[in-house]
Formats: sequence, C-alpha cells, structure tokens
Amino acid sequence: MSEQFKIYAEFVKDLSSETKDIETYLYVKEYLKNYKLNIEISSKPLKDRFIEINTKLTYLDNGQSAKKSFFEIIYATIVKIDEKIKDRKIIEKIVLCDVQNKIYNNLERTFLNLVNDSGFPGAKIEKKIDFEKLYNQKFN
Repeated sequence: MSEQFKIYAEFVKDLSSETKDIETYLYVKEYLKNYKLNIEISSKPLKDRFIEINTKLTYLDNGQSAKKSFFEIIYATIVKIDEKIKDRKIIEKIVLCDVQNKIYNNLERTFLNLVNDSGFPGAKIEKKIDFEKLYNQKFN
C-alpha cells in the first residue's frame, strides 16, 4: 500500500428526511437558507486493521420556529490502515481528515440529492468543510 490507508467500501448507512406537514414544508422552503450543517465523525475498529468510519451530516434550523424539517445522512466508509502505521495520532488524523477529504464529494452529492429530492431544489452547502482545520482545532 503506497498510502497510509485504503478505502474498501463507501455506502449510505442511514438516510432521513422528515417534514411534518404542508405548512412546515412551505415554511422550510422559504427559510432553508437558515439551516446549518453539522458534522459528526465516529469510528469503530474491525478485524485485521480495518476501521468502520461513520460520517454523519445533519442539516438543522436552530431557530425558534416549531416548523422544521430534518435531514440526516450517515455515510459509512470501511478502510484498512497500513500495517506500518502504529501511532494513534496518525490513525486519528487518517480517520478525521484524510478519509474525509477522499469521501466528501460523494457524501456531499448524496446528501444534497436527499435535500433536493425532498422538495427543496437548489439547496447548497455554502462552505466546503475544512477537515484539517477542524482536526487542528480539536487537538491543538
């Protein structure tokens, strides 16, 4: 393996879009610009240096209105870490940055398709997620 890891699989583990009723839909359609993207990354070691990484994106309105839609995806990635990599910090960086940078275009496209296909065409994620910056903020 020339890289420190290899991706063996990527797939949508869970996908959710919830809009309670037509009044909520009409309200959200007008105020979707107020929704913010949240991201959570978790991992679970498997056998033989394999790791399951779950990247969860949630699109939420943190405002006071009771009329809200909910959008969420859990995107699973199965990777194998090179046997030469023993340092836990390097493995954390692989999970939180390197793998995320590789999968993000597929994850973002799938998530935006969910939002668009849920009746909210034109939804966009305004800012590209900077996984290096998030990692550095967390560990430095």
